Amino acid sequence: MNPQRKLITLDEFTIQETRRFPQATGELSALLRDISLASKMINKQVNKAGLVDILGKHGATNVQGEEQMKLDIYANETLINVLKNSSECAGIASEENDDHVCFEDTFSFNSKYVVLFDPLDGSSNIDVNAPIGTIFAIYRRVSELGKPCTKEDFLQPGNRLMAAGYVIYGSSTMMVYATKLGVNGFTLEPSIGEFCLSHPNMKCPEVGKIYSINQGNTEKYDDGMKSFLNHCMESNKEEGRPYSHRYIGSMVADMHRTLIKGGIFMYPADKSNKNGKLRLQYECNPMAFLMEAAGGLASTGHVDILDVQPTELHQREPIFIGSKNLVTKALSYVAASETVA
Repeated sequence: MNPQRKLITLDEFTIQETRRFPQATGELSALLRDISLASKMINKQVNKAGLVDILGKHGATNVQGEEQMKLDIYANETLINVLKNSSECAGIASEENDDHVCFEDTFSFNSKYVVLFDPLDGSSNIDVNAPIGTIFAIYRRVSELGKPCTKEDFLQPGNRLMAAGYVIYGSSTMMVYATKLGVNGFTLEPSIGEFCLSHPNMKCPEVGKIYSINQGNTEKYDDGMKSFLNHCMESNKEEGRPYSHRYIGSMVADMHRTLIKGGIFMYPADKSNKNGKLRLQYECNPMAFLMEAAGGLASTGHVDILDVQPTELHQREPIFIGSKNLVTKALSYVAASETVA
């Protein structure tokens, strides 16, 4: 960040954005600031994780049957408590909870928005100090104002998102979020404790040369995926191949790199996960909304992820997401394989 450039905080930026639309009430902006507050609290614990008793396993499993980490629980409770005290959120749904949670007070009954989140993506990386993150999605509720929110508020397709984004806790802490106006990134400035605009109007490069996938699962993939991976590894001077393989094992970290440098992130269906592994509402939809707002593509392999109508809170879907050229190429291999079959 250029020290000579005037710092624009997240609060200032969202206020400026609101002023562009006289009809805007500022509620969505306030909600984004609430999420940033929760993420700063989570960041503080992440930074001292090795010094206090929040590393390691919690001893319980979440609704997906995955072992919960202590920091998972802290992040989940922090987001819930901050949003519960917000006057802009009617309720939440979390990857760590079995069901959605309605906030039972007059302010919440009249709030226009619900928030879904993965409180700590990549938690298996916590103990080895690799990048982790928080993913969030904001929908305008479809249920009647003045009453508790309903499950239908949380089962909306991604093309109805109002805002979505992530916070990455890495060498620096960044919050990146998208609205229909575009994608902007904010870096946490520790000296003032504020997220400041560092990456305005972010765009994913249309051409990428990095592919990100758990290549150890190759034998579980179908023939189309195997052919595409062979394409990525083959040498071709005209196309600048072979491509580089990068895989961190945290969707936030892999997506952050893909957004900035270009490339493709994939978690396809395989023999063990017929419907994919990543959660539609907590991971795929918010990241797809952000990536498409940045000029990229996101697909299940058959349809745009944002067009999928969810039927359950913890629904899983395959995902191909990133630069237009690589996503399009991957989908062509998938389609060709299915045609032959």
